[in-house]
Amino acid sequence: MESPGPIMQLRGVVKEFPNGTVALRGVDLSIEQSRVHGLLGANGAGKSTLIKILSGTVRPTSGEIIWRGGRVFLENPKTANEMGVATVHQHVPLIPTLSTLENIFLGSSGFWRRSSAVRNRFDELCARIGYAVEPDALVGSLSIGERQMVSIMKAVGMGADLIVMDEPTASLAIQERELVYAAVKRLSKGENKAILFVSHFLDEVIALTDQVTVLRDGKAVLRAETTDLDENRIAEAIVGKQIAVLERQAEQRRAKPALTGHASRLALRNLASKGKLAPTSLNIARGEVVGVAGLLGSGRSELLHAIFGADRHATGDVILDGKAIARNTGAAVKAGIGLVPEDRLAQGLVPDFEIWRNLSLPALGSVSMMNALPIAERERKRGWEAIRILSIKASSPEILVKELSGGNAQKVTIAKWLFSDIKLFLLDEPTAGIDIGAKTDILRLIRHLASEGKSVIVVSSEFEELLAVSDRILVMRDGKCVADRPVHETSEHELLLLAGGQSTAA
Repeated sequence: MESPGPIMQLRGVVKEFPNGTVALRGVDLSIEQSRVHGLLGANGAGKSTLIKILSGTVRPTSGEIIWRGGRVFLENPKTANEMGVATVHQHVPLIPTLSTLENIFLGSSGFWRRSSAVRNRFDELCARIGYAVEPDALVGSLSIGERQMVSIMKAVGMGADLIVMDEPTASLAIQERELVYAAVKRLSKGENKAILFVSHFLDEVIALTDQVTVLRDGKAVLRAETTDLDENRIAEAIVGKQIAVLERQAEQRRAKPALTGHASRLALRNLASKGKLAPTSLNIARGEVVGVAGLLGSGRSELLHAIFGADRHATGDVILDGKAIARNTGAAVKAGIGLVPEDRLAQGLVPDFEIWRNLSLPALGSVSMMNALPIAERERKRGWEAIRILSIKASSPEILVKELSGGNAQKVTIAKWLFSDIKLFLLDEPTAGIDIGAKTDILRLIRHLASEGKSVIVVSSEFEELLAVSDRILVMRDGKCVADRPVHETSEHELLLLAGGQSTAA
C-alpha cells in the first residue's frame, strides 16, 4: 500500500542564533503520514533545534515549513498544537501533583474533572494506545515509563496528527521500551499518525522506523528508507569512522587477552550488603577495564556503591593498592576512587553551577591557595582544559551544566575526577541517554585511562559496549556475581543468557 505522502516538510531550514552559532544549515526533511521517521545525530548535530522549530518553540532564520501542502508559520507551541503537532519530550513535562486524567486533559474547559464523558474519552485513549493506567493516580507516583506513556496519551488526546517523540526510551528499562514501541506501531499503522522518532538506540531505529534522516553539524547527511540501511551505515553517518576505529582496537585487545604480570589495583574480600549484594571477592589489575553486565535489579549499581563506601550497611574489605579503605565515601575519594553515578544531574553534578565550578568540587585544594581559598583563574583554566580534552561542546566553562546536552553533561561528570589523583574509576551507566558520538568519546576515554595505568569498573546495559571497551566482564544476577569472563571468551549472546538466568551458554 502506498504512503499517503508527506504531512510535514522542511525546505532549506536554517537557524542561526544571536551569538553566531549556526545550528541548522539548510535542512530538508519530509515526514509522511502513517509512517515512523527516525531522526538521529550526535550531540550538537541540530536535533534539538529542529525539534524546537517543529514544536513552535524556536523560529527558523530562513527556509520553509510546509504542512499538508501549504506553507505555515509556527509562532509558538500553541500554534503548533492547534495545527496538529504534539511533542513528547525526553524529560516528561507533566504536573506531578495532578492525576493522570487531569494531566492528559489539562486545558479543557468546564467541570471536566468530574465529567463521565471525559472519563469515557480516557478509557477510549487507553484502548487506542493499548495501555491501561489508573486515571486518578498522581503522576508523581508513577514510574518513568508510566509517565512517558501518559505523555503519549496526552499528545494523542490533543488530536495531533504528527507526534514528535524526543528520545522517548532513553531512560526506560527494556520492558518499558516495549510499551512505547507498541504504542508507536499502533498510532502509525492503526491510526495513520505521522511519527518523528528521535533516538540514539540504533537497533530500535532499525526495528521501528520506516525512514531515517541523520543530522551532522547542522546538515542532513543521510536520508533513506530504513530497509536500505543497517546499524553500521547509520553509525558511520553519525560519527564518521570513530566507531570502526574503536571496534578494531577491541579486536586487538581480544588477540592479546591476559593482563599478565600487572600489579593488583583493587581487591574485594567478601564485600556484601544484606538484601542487595551477596559476598563478593575479586581482584582487578592496574590498567584493567572490568565491565559489569546484568539486568535492572541485578546488583550492578549496588556493587559500585559498596566499593565507594556509599552503602553504610556494607561489610567486607575494599583494598586499594594493598591498603584497606574505611567504609565511607570521603575515605574512598582520599584513597583514589571516583564514582560517576547513573543519575548524573541528581547525584553527579550541581546543575545550576558552571562547568568550571562543577569540576572543582572533588579537588578544591589543587586550585586553592593554601588548600583554603579557591583561585577562580585556576578553576576556569581547568574548565577550558576539560572542554579541550573531552571535546565538550560548550562555548566556555562559564556555561551552566543544566544547559548542556546529556552527553556533554556526562563528560563533565567524568571530567571532574580527571584532575584528582584517581586510581580507580567506577562508572555507572556512563553512556546512558546520550548519542553515539558522545558514547564513542567516553568509551575512548575509558581505554585512554587504562593505558595510563588507571583501573576502571564500568556498568552498562549495552553489552555490545562492554565487549568493545572491557578486558574482562562480570555478570551480576540477584545480587551475585554469576560469571567472570575475559572478553575473548564470551559474546553478547552469552552475556544475555547469563544475565537472564541461564547458568551456562553452552
